Amino acid sequence: MIWRMRNYAHFQDKIEVSRTILVIKDLTCLVVNSSKTPMKNDMFDFNVLKFFGINTRTGKVLCHLLVRWKFPSPGWVKINTDGAARGYPGLATCGGIFRGSMGEFIEAFFVFLEVQTALVVEFYEVIHAMEEAQKMGLTNVWLECDSDLVCVAFTARTNVPWMLRK
Repeated sequence: MIWRMRNYAHFQDKIEVSRTILVIKDLTCLVVNSSKTPMKNDMFDFNVLKFFGINTRTGKVLCHLLVRWKFPSPGWVKINTDGAARGYPGLATCGGIFRGSMGEFIEAFFVFLEVQTALVVEFYEVIHAMEEAQKMGLTNVWLECDSDLVCVAFTARTNVPWMLRK
């Protein structure tokens, strides 16, 4: 619209600023209102949308939770894992860190998983961590991950996605 307005002013010697602003506002409203994605909750986005008079759908309000890392018992190794997929499915990675009973670094891993779902990533990170622990000859491991479904699946030995069961 700005390009059209510039050409209109240049070639026809007419400037229709108010009409152009209205069209931009209408198009912006149309795009925002048809989107189901919440805004990023930053002030710049909020101020721009407020300028155009657009109702906003803010994202979830996050609450802060204090989390403390707990040391494993003597003779144990603690493994913390996490993973993510950008999209469903999307480019995915996972990683983990091994620490001893005094919090000392033992090993870490990072794996690029190409295109996967978040659920497959969560399972794969745990499987990979346990394979690494086995290679290192570790028998006393404390594994922490942030997926309740993975924890339930490994303790109940069910609900593991079929492609990962082996």
